[in-house]
Amino acid sequence: MKKVLIVDDSIAVARQLEKILTGSEEFEVAGHAKNGAEAIKMKQTTRPDLICMDMNMPVMDGLTALRTLMAMDPNAKVVMVTSLGGVGDKFAEALRLGAKTVISKPFDADAVLQTLRDL
Repeated sequence: MKKVLIVDDSIAVARQLEKILTGSEEFEVAGHAKNGAEAIKMKQTTRPDLICMDMNMPVMDGLTALRTLMAMDPNAKVVMVTSLGGVGDKFAEALRLGAKTVISKPFDADAVLQTLRDL
């Protein structure tokens, strides 16, 4: 099973993503961080195979955290999460910074699982 770190300031969104992942029996949730700063600390302690990280969060946003995570581990597999309206330039920037892809909220469970399987 692949370990996934979920990074989102919304507990409801994090729980929804956790339910999708654990229901598949292919993924386990390594932990839940509420912002990018927590994600950076938790990556070192939980050693996840994948990180699903929201772009818009307080304290440290997802793109700032992505820069740091990729500097720490250029092979990190980070999937950015955003609402449908929030893509645009941030989508391109996330890919440029090293994100593997971007998934949109609201989640389509099958699409999320297939995206993560493909990594």
